[in-house]
Amino acid sequence: MNTTATDMPFAHPVSVAPMMDWTDRHDRFFLRLISRRALLYTEMVTTAAILHGDRQRLLGHEPAEHPLALQLGGSDPAELARAARIGADYGYDEINLNVGCPSDRVQSGRFGACLMAEPELVAEGVAAMRAAVDIPVTVKTRIGIDDRDSYEELHGFVAGLVKAGTERLIVHARKAWLNGLSPKQNREIPPLRYDVVYRLKADCPDLVIVINGGIRKLDEIDEHLRHVDGVMIGREAYQNPYLLAEIDGRYYGEPDEAPARKQVVEELIPYIRARQDEGVPLNSITRHVLGLFQGLPGARAWRRHLSENAHRPEADASLLAEAAARVRAG
Repeated sequence: MNTTATDMPFAHPVSVAPMMDWTDRHDRFFLRLISRRALLYTEMVTTAAILHGDRQRLLGHEPAEHPLALQLGGSDPAELARAARIGADYGYDEINLNVGCPSDRVQSGRFGACLMAEPELVAEGVAAMRAAVDIPVTVKTRIGIDDRDSYEELHGFVAGLVKAGTERLIVHARKAWLNGLSPKQNREIPPLRYDVVYRLKADCPDLVIVINGGIRKLDEIDEHLRHVDGVMIGREAYQNPYLLAEIDGRYYGEPDEAPARKQVVEELIPYIRARQDEGVPLNSITRHVLGLFQGLPGARAWRRHLSENAHRPEADASLLAEAAARVRAG
């Protein structure tokens, strides 16, 4: 299959999921060297942090990271609207509301997946953000929570979001257990129900729906795109980032070949030098690139050389070239 963006109902058939502690600005810059077109998301940022914290640290990004969406965590409609406006002013291309994270910490802040139990509040928040910004407002959710996992309840929840002005819905095709499972277990134990997401798309044909959860291969993306409008890749894009190398040509019709892995390393080195000049620790960047050579001879040596040396005070960007020399291909 070779589905391009021109064949799709919207411009982003492939995206990379927001992942706490992973999809920071350094990871996003690195991923952008592999794919120019896939839609990238920030880590979740709470409305309180944006309204009261260091906005440049939280929201600053490189122009090269676009297209780029900001994911918000929060439940107060007025605060969501203010944070969305700030995000739009920082140049983000989309504002996304997290209604899918099941962690205890997120629940204690009254945001994330627990909000599925408060559909009216979520709709009010979406409407407030929609009135505050001119860029798309989207929602990332689960198919249900705890024992509230009937299709009828999900459909009613989504109907409220559509009425409030949601322009795109990203659905993690698992329900979440709010008590008794860790966030990691909530990504693995509840069964994937892709059929539920497909049914939702069939019943809401005018709503752009993106599917998420357990997607690791390009042929899996192909199959999902037969049923829904887009696919969001999560941990596979982090652990095996070069998976994105075929995205631009396969789904966006880009004529150019993807850069080789070692070319990605070469293009990343100037970025690292600039960040180190600003005081950014080397290992806060290199931790994101450990999977670049996954599956190739020497991949373990690449990971080991970076892991064992990036924390050293004298280490600099040349460490990447040294590590890449240990890989026989790529």
